[in-house]
Amino acid sequence: MKPTLPPQNFDKNPEWTAEDFARAKPFAEGFPEFYAAWKNRGGRPPVAQPKLHIGFRLAADVVTAIRASGKGYNQRVEKILREALTKGEF
Repeated sequence: MKPTLPPQNFDKNPEWTAEDFARAKPFAEGFPEFYAAWKNRGGRPPVAQPKLHIGFRLAADVVTAIRASGKGYNQRVEKILREALTKGEF
């Protein structure tokens, strides 16, 4: 079933009345095909153990050196922390 488009003559739309607002439906109910297509547009797939965003303060010289190491420094920092955990250094 091909979804139907809403009217394109927006300049001819009259002002809404209280009755119009009472009959209004959420987009998902009024245009279920468009909503389904919009909802399933992709994105990252879900993962079993998603990464967490945390915040903590580091010395400026440490951050500068890490960022200066180039793209992908987040993964390198995670690898170093993981190796330290494996060695029992924490």
